[in-house]
Amino acid sequence: MRMALAESDKARALGEVPVGCVIVREGKVIGAGYNRRETDKSVFGHAELMAIRQAEAAIGDWRLTDCTLYVTLEPCPMCAGAILNARVGTVVCGASDRTFGACGGVMNLFEEAFGYRPKLYKGILERECSEMLSAFFQNLR
Repeated sequence: MRMALAESDKARALGEVPVGCVIVREGKVIGAGYNRRETDKSVFGHAELMAIRQAEAAIGDWRLTDCTLYVTLEPCPMCAGAILNARVGTVVCGASDRTFGACGGVMNLFEEAFGYRPKLYKGILERECSEMLSAFFQNLR
């Protein structure tokens, strides 16, 4: 999760909402990403989507069943859907998202009757993840 926090700092440096993500397989980071929605002017500029693309390229497959995804903010419905479709084995979240969270903040897509369910761990380094987000939004005001 500390590596995901480092990725979120890259987003913050660009003036983006500081969300970072890393994907690990067999103890090695195979994908990393940070929010770039404003920079890229794209709704697809989410940290999780960037990390998933890198991980797929690294292993040459779209199936990430033996991987763990670490993300500083609970995934939105789009990212949770990508996680489900990529068959990510384990998801580790930092801060909750009571506005767009799809892993328990608003709803939990991982508990729905889809054909696959990743393991989910929430609240890991939650304070650090939440503080980074809070500081970012306070600075905007």
